Amino acid sequence: MKVRGTTKGTGTAVQDVRIVHPFAPVYDGSSRILILGTMPSPVSRESGFYYGHGQNRFWPVLAAVFSEPIPETTEQKRALVLRHGIALWDVLYSCRISGANDASIKEPVANDLRIFPHIRRIYTTGKTAWTLYNDLCFPLTNIPAVCLPSTSAANRGRWPLEKLIDAYKVIAK
Repeated sequence: MKVRGTTKGTGTAVQDVRIVHPFAPVYDGSSRILILGTMPSPVSRESGFYYGHGQNRFWPVLAAVFSEPIPETTEQKRALVLRHGIALWDVLYSCRISGANDASIKEPVANDLRIFPHIRRIYTTGKTAWTLYNDLCFPLTNIPAVCLPSTSAANRGRWPLEKLIDAYKVIAK
């Protein structure tokens, strides 16, 4: 494996590795909204579900948008999105990436989003997901995506929680 720099401030080497998406999409026949990230982070892959890092604000934001309690378990998270007609997946099927750094993505291969025949609106959780969607998926779906801010803890300075919640309210409309 090729070593690509270090993790911020730790001196720990971050490896550029090929990742194949480990999760099935979350959706059912009532899903009309699709929320796309890029690729699950190492912590999410370890936890076994989308937005699994404890500091990622996706689940608190979505719960606030729909005036629901913050889901704790994978089943509660799955139920929250499905209850509101939301499907979850990621733009990429596979890529080379260093840690959770979307800016390091190379050799991206898209998931086939045509498996969602009833989707009417698509949102991405960040600019990289939006760019990859437009480059790799839009030609097949012909559904424009709305770029929402990343819920990553790394984005806290620019996007405090209340501002994120306001931005994500568009999903509930």
